Amino acid sequence: MRQASIGIIGGSGVYDIAGLENKHWEKVESSFGEPSDELLFGELNGVKLVFLPRHGRGHKIPPSEINFRANIDALKRVGVSDVISVSAVGSLREHLTPGTFVIVDQFIDRTFARNKSFFGSGLVAHVSMAHPVCKRLGDHIEAAAWEAGIAAMRGGTYLVMEGPQFSSLAESELYRSWGCDVIGMTNMPEAKLAREAELCYATVAMVTDYDCWHPNHDDVTVDQIIKVLLANADKAKTLVKHAVPRIGADAQACACGCRSALQFALITAPEARDEEMKKKLQAIAGRMLKG
Repeated sequence: MRQASIGIIGGSGVYDIAGLENKHWEKVESSFGEPSDELLFGELNGVKLVFLPRHGRGHKIPPSEINFRANIDALKRVGVSDVISVSAVGSLREHLTPGTFVIVDQFIDRTFARNKSFFGSGLVAHVSMAHPVCKRLGDHIEAAAWEAGIAAMRGGTYLVMEGPQFSSLAESELYRSWGCDVIGMTNMPEAKLAREAELCYATVAMVTDYDCWHPNHDDVTVDQIIKVLLANADKAKTLVKHAVPRIGADAQACACGCRSALQFALITAPEARDEEMKKKLQAIAGRMLKG
């Protein structure tokens, strides 16, 4: 394990940050298979950062085939303690216009084809997901957005669908009736796994367009969406630059409840725990598996 640092999960456009020093890509092995890509290490104003391309450089991996477990395991292995997840989403609300950032505080998980836990037969654990993101990180990101002049809404529910196809109109209207604000394909089981790994985790959902419920949805062109994506990437880089010093200087970080999520989560009796599972989970749950 290395010195604690901030992890950024997102698209390649977020990584080209002015002032990022000592940059180098490094392959990191995981006991859960191959991460999406190598990790990019660097320093921003003295704060260590680790970037992970969620879909791989060049966007090669579809949402359902992302090895979320390997990604989170790799970040934990290199000493990441705080994760900012940046992802493109569709808007389910009129007031969440393209270009708006949503600092999500809740999820509805509608995925069904993904490995959602590090634990399993031989070593069972149940973590709480009542509050699935870190409020402390959300506070820092919100303050950074205001400071940078970025339009951001604090709070909102992110519906995570399986994909890769987009919603039907009926599905889109259903999710709106549930009170969801944005829709995407990538933040589950990422948030669940970050909680199991005792990482502080927050999502910045970047609205690219309206989902198909909107009467003007069919008028949106690919060129318009690409334009918003590029603008969002620029704003995301600015947001990271403003948020990193705040997170890096947070004296309360070590006391955050996210970092003790496994304290009472392991159910399997110590004498009944599978030894191979214990080895596999050393990076994720090593502090709870001593002895």
